Amino acid sequence: MEDLGPPIAYTVLPEGIPVYDRHGNRIGVVDEVLADFRDDVFDGLIVHTTPLLGRHLYAAAEQIESLHERGVVLAVEEGDLEEREGRRREEDEGTDASLSARLSRLWGRITGRR
Repeated sequence: MEDLGPPIAYTVLPEGIPVYDRHGNRIGVVDEVLADFRDDVFDGLIVHTTPLLGRHLYAAAEQIESLHERGVVLAVEEGDLEEREGRRREEDEGTDASLSARLSRLWGRITGRR
């Protein structure tokens, strides 16, 4: 596993950075941070496994060892994570707000901003 840089808070964790299991094996990338930012409650992460058309796995906050500038280290193995759907949610599929949010996230990835 490469140098992941200094520890960071979940509030600034960028999407798309690598996620490693407890043995240092890369299992995917951060797809979504699950949190109630208003109440400062970190629930966990949705991890998109590799290769590109991989699965989405839920890593609960207690399954995460550490968050770093260039990667996330889990306290568990990939097999310990629960499979979940990705970003698309039934209640907001196809709405203008959902499209706007997805485009905003895409633009953030392109420009390197969150």
